[in-house]
Amino acid sequence: MNNIKRILLSVLILLVVLAILAFVLENQQSVSLLFLGWEGPQLPVSVITVGALLAGMLIGPVFGWFLGRASRASRKRLV
Repeated sequence: MNNIKRILLSVLILLVVLAILAFVLENQQSVSLLFLGWEGPQLPVSVITVGALLAGMLIGPVFGWFLGRASRASRKRLV
């Protein structure tokens, strides 16, 4: 049973990697982002999108950790 789970997990990971690779190869047009007057360098769309994805994957858990901590602290004060 563990071997089947490992094989399925490996196939799933391989499919995700192939999907990301296909996305990166299909989105090579260079763009420049403008934010609050600051203009970024010209980068492919895929680099900007994958960078935003990775930033969200890092920021989301950090916010969850802070909110969980604040929630636990407020519960302690109520007791």
